[in-house]
Amino acid sequence: MDADSAPSRSTLNLLGLHLDVRALVILVASTLLLTLDHYHVFLSQEVLGTFLRAKPVERVGTYLIIPLLIIILLFRDRPAAYGFQIGNWREGLKWTAIIIGVGLPVLYLSARTPAMVEYYERLGGSVPQVILNAALDLVGWEFFFRGFILFGLLRIAGPIAVVFQAVPFALAHLGKPELETMSTIFGGTLFGWVAWRSDSFLYPFLIHFGVYLTVVLVATTGS
Repeated sequence: MDADSAPSRSTLNLLGLHLDVRALVILVASTLLLTLDHYHVFLSQEVLGTFLRAKPVERVGTYLIIPLLIIILLFRDRPAAYGFQIGNWREGLKWTAIIIGVGLPVLYLSARTPAMVEYYERLGGSVPQVILNAALDLVGWEFFFRGFILFGLLRIAGPIAVVFQAVPFALAHLGKPELETMSTIFGGTLFGWVAWRSDSFLYPFLIHFGVYLTVVLVATTGS
């Protein structure tokens, strides 16, 4: 992001602390949204039927629509400045292909471990069902971490924001298999680096989507 294209920064004096308003909103809002998502399911599964799952549908609103509304209505900013764009597609697709290609053998082996099978077998279903629910779940998830948080904090924190956004990403995996959770600080940082290189959250979404589908399908079908 060019310094000339970044919006002017406003600060808030809070008990002597001069806080960047955008960064403050991003940190507080992201913490609240993650907490609400963890503790509540607002949609009724009975209304959605058996094909769509409540959490993936909810997360489109929690992690995509609400951050976009904050960016547009509160920040008066462009979503493209937060990675909501095609970006550098050559760079993005190159790293998407490399990371998925290199990672598939490791993912296949890890997905067959007992802990992964036990956790992910409850997410089984038809292939179209798994694909649709994964896409809904991850599109908001990726924009939230690799768009809203990453690009919002890059403006004031610099490159360390690439690592910082991976911290809440890793903590959001608590409750999943231990090996997967521990790996997410590294995977999340890599996803953030791809978003930074491509200036878009789209390519981390494609990578995460490929990773998730591989793990779920291998863990639940054994193939």
